Amino acid sequence: MNVAPEYVKGHNLLQGKSVLVTAAAGAGIGFSAALRAAEEDCRALMISDIHPGRLAKAVDAIKEKTGLQNVFAQLCDVSKEEQVQTLIKQAEEQLQGVDVLINNAGLGGQASVVDMTDEKWNMVIDITLTGTFRMTRAMLPFMQQRKAGVIINNASVLGWRAQKEQAHYAAAKAGVMAFTRCSALEAADDGIRINAVSPSIALHDFLKKAASADMLEELASKEAFGRAAEVWEIANVMMFLASDYSSYMTGETISVSSQRA
Repeated sequence: MNVAPEYVKGHNLLQGKSVLVTAAAGAGIGFSAALRAAEEDCRALMISDIHPGRLAKAVDAIKEKTGLQNVFAQLCDVSKEEQVQTLIKQAEEQLQGVDVLINNAGLGGQASVVDMTDEKWNMVIDITLTGTFRMTRAMLPFMQQRKAGVIINNASVLGWRAQKEQAHYAAAKAGVMAFTRCSALEAADDGIRINAVSPSIALHDFLKKAASADMLEELASKEAFGRAAEVWEIANVMMFLASDYSSYMTGETISVSSQRA
C-alpha cells in the first residue's frame, strides 16, 4: 500500500478552543496542523513563522479553505527570547487566551560528526530543542493561571533511532522528548497536558531542501506502507492530543510511524 488514504474530514474536535502554532507558514506539518485545527472548529487561531510573505499567504489560505475568520499571524524566531515573549503576549490578547500550543518549529540538515561545526550543531539545538523550551516557558504561566491548557511538541523517531549524519537533529529531538516528559509532570499540577508526536518521515518542501532525495526515498521505502506520511496524517494525531479525547495522556510521545519505533 503506497497510496495515501483520502483526507479525513473534521469532527469538531477543537470546538471552542483557541490554537497557537509555530513554524506554520508554507506546506509543512505546521501549516497542516493549523489548517486541521481550523477544520476541527477551533474558535480562533494564530500562526507564527519567520517568513512574512509565506505567513500572510498561509493566513489567507486557511481563511479561504475553512471559512474561519479569526486567524491571526505573528512573526517569530523561536531562537530569540524577546520574539517568543511578544508572540505569546499577542496570542493571549488576540485569541483571548491560548488553549492549545503546538511547538512545531525545528531545524534539520545533514552533516557527519567530524564535519559538523559548532555553529551548525548549536543552530539545530537552539531552534529545535531550546526553542521548544522557550515557547513552553513563556506559555505555561498563562495556562497555570487558568488551570488548563494543552501543549504539543513535534519530536521525531530519530529521538529513538540512529541515522548517519543526523547526530545534531537526533540529539535535539531526543531532548524534546525528555523535555516533554519532565515539563508534563510539572504542568500536571495545574491541569495542563504536555505531549509530543514523533513522525518517521513526512514529505514536504522544507524536508526536501534539508535532506537528499536519495536519503528520503530510501527512508520512505522502508516504511510499512512503502511511502512517507502525508503531513496531515501527522497533524491528525496532533489534533487528537489537542482534543479532550486524550484527557488522561501527558508526558507521552506518540510515534506516528508505519513501523516500530
